[in-house]
Amino acid sequence: MKVTDESSRFYSLNDYCRYSFGEKVYRLSLSGGMTCPNRDGTKSSGGCAFCSEGGSGDFASSASLSVSEQIAEARKRIAGKTNCRKFIAYFQSYTNTYAPVDRLYNLFSEAISPQEIAALSIGTRSDCLPAEVLDLLSQLQSQKPVWIELGLQTIHNETLQRMNTHTTVEQFDAAVYALQERNIPVIAHVILGLPGETREMMLDTIRHLCTLHIAGVKLQLLHILKGTHLAESYAASPFPLMELEEYCELVVDCLELLPPNVVIHRLTGDGPRNLLLAPAWSTDKRRVLNTIRRRLKERDTRQGALYYG
Repeated sequence: MKVTDESSRFYSLNDYCRYSFGEKVYRLSLSGGMTCPNRDGTKSSGGCAFCSEGGSGDFASSASLSVSEQIAEARKRIAGKTNCRKFIAYFQSYTNTYAPVDRLYNLFSEAISPQEIAALSIGTRSDCLPAEVLDLLSQLQSQKPVWIELGLQTIHNETLQRMNTHTTVEQFDAAVYALQERNIPVIAHVILGLPGETREMMLDTIRHLCTLHIAGVKLQLLHILKGTHLAESYAASPFPLMELEEYCELVVDCLELLPPNVVIHRLTGDGPRNLLLAPAWSTDKRRVLNTIRRRLKERDTRQGALYYG
């Protein structure tokens, strides 16, 4: 696997899909109607400080519909945006392995049954992958590619504690190893700009991921969303948020450290406009991505330029 678009200077999800599936593939955001141990009282009832009421799946279809109905609805919704013939079934909202195995089997099997579904992507927490769920994922992997999108956010446990995640970097590492033993690719979620973190702390998170041989990464700008604990803290005592140029420069630093074969699934984020409090510039996703590409070109650098694995 390699970067197929020389001008991009990083190994994008689009590059990967064209290489693996022979064409562009579009993600369909689905909901399995899950909750989260950080919301139902098992670990906490407040959720992660940065997580919206939608469980980070504000663009997903309604869980009141069957999975097949959600896929059909999502395809209608994007019909004017893309002529893609293949899709990724993406379970995004809340914790998508936090349910009995029989229910997970039914949901995921229905999702991968259509011929046009090329892969199954499942967002979850590192503490919600018991052995029976891992066995199910391995079984599904024999039918179609399965990716696990695992929330790390940062390797600094003190930050995770402040953000009320009730997870640790040690749990994340253990989950990665367990998934890799079953040849299930891991996509790591990282939030850049968490309160109290320095540039070097954020780059330490990227350096740690480089030692784990993950398959992909999502770099996410910290958003302040209405209805979150972080929004309450920000209103009571505003803390500094990254500016556009600062963020884009940091993303380039991260790309330089990441191995060239790690698939870059996201370089920024676009929180729902009706929920976003700050930073306002993040709503212009095209501008953010163009700035990142411009800085890569200006610095004459690319993904993996500083990787020495």
